[in-house]
Amino acid sequence: MVSMIVGLLLIAFTVFASLPAGLGWGPEIITCLKGCAPVIAAFIGLISVFIGIADIKDKKEAKKEEAAEQSQNP
Repeated sequence: MVSMIVGLLLIAFTVFASLPAGLGWGPEIITCLKGCAPVIAAFIGLISVFIGIADIKDKKEAKKEEAAEQSQNP
């Protein structure tokens, strides 16, 4: 419950900070997002590759277990 309240407060602060009548940080936020986009995309791509490799390993292991199970039961 506390984490939900903190999350809502942080979202409210972000909206307030980006409004022109608030802190007026809108242009700086957009600049930061533009600069971070390639780095974030690289991290997401790297994570996707690792997940894909783990999935392939799991499928191979499942096939081995299935083959071992079939060989034990005639």
